[in-house]
Amino acid sequence: MSDLAVAVATFRNRPASRRRRTKSAVLTALLIAAVVVALGVLAWVLVYVGIQGFGALSPAFFTHNPPGNPSVAGGGFFNGIAGSLIVVGIAAAIGVPLGVGAAVYLVEYGRGRISGTIRFFNDVLIGIPTIVIGAFVYAIWVTRFGFSGFAGSLALAIVILPLVTRTTEEMLRLVPNDLRESSLALGATRSQTVLRVSLPTALPGIITGAMLAIARAMGETAPLLLTALGNDLFTQLNPGKRMSTLSLQIFDNAATGFREAQSRAWAGALTLIAIVLILTFVARYFGRRVRTAGDR
Repeated sequence: MSDLAVAVATFRNRPASRRRRTKSAVLTALLIAAVVVALGVLAWVLVYVGIQGFGALSPAFFTHNPPGNPSVAGGGFFNGIAGSLIVVGIAAAIGVPLGVGAAVYLVEYGRGRISGTIRFFNDVLIGIPTIVIGAFVYAIWVTRFGFSGFAGSLALAIVILPLVTRTTEEMLRLVPNDLRESSLALGATRSQTVLRVSLPTALPGIITGAMLAIARAMGETAPLLLTALGNDLFTQLNPGKRMSTLSLQIFDNAATGFREAQSRAWAGALTLIAIVLILTFVARYFGRRVRTAGDR
């Protein structure tokens, strides 16, 4: 009698099992299709930019500035590359420590409404268009001190800050509480636990998040139009003066009607993609090294 009941139950459950398998197969196929489409678009962009940009790349592109006449062939984006490294470097020096510090406060110390308010404004800041951030820095800084590379760094630091805060907060939440409790039980203070346990454990993810935020800032153009403004014809290494960046030069050259300038813009876009890829590989490399050292 029990065997018959089991057989009947199995027969009744067979349609439901078949529906679950069908639904699982359909959803799996949709996910695979989405991945293929995303990778296909990425490959299309990379290949197209590579084809357009390689023709204008040369050693002189990395050592010369653009010609005074945009219709003239040749020249390069040396001043833009140097300006990008300076402006984004200062922005990272400002935004990354502040973002990590804010995340440490939210996870390790923050409680109640203050933490909720900080998270709310951080989420709002992530969603604000970067042109609005540029207008904000223009209003509070540029109108008083003029256009400069440092003003662009302030705008990009505001872009970097909420991204680093969010990623660092999530990485710190993944640290097991047992590690914190063990450190406190051994007599360590809360600050010692944060510096010697929580942050080292979450460091691979923090480095990756910071590098991704820096890579995003490297490609920003809108906030720099209202802050750094650009300086195409001269190499300016003083962040207190107007500075050109790679993204600004790509924008300016692409907007012209001259094919020579547009070729330089494609070469600049390819260079920018290469810099972003290098930052991504560096993040993965150091993240892997830190994780391996922690496992030992």
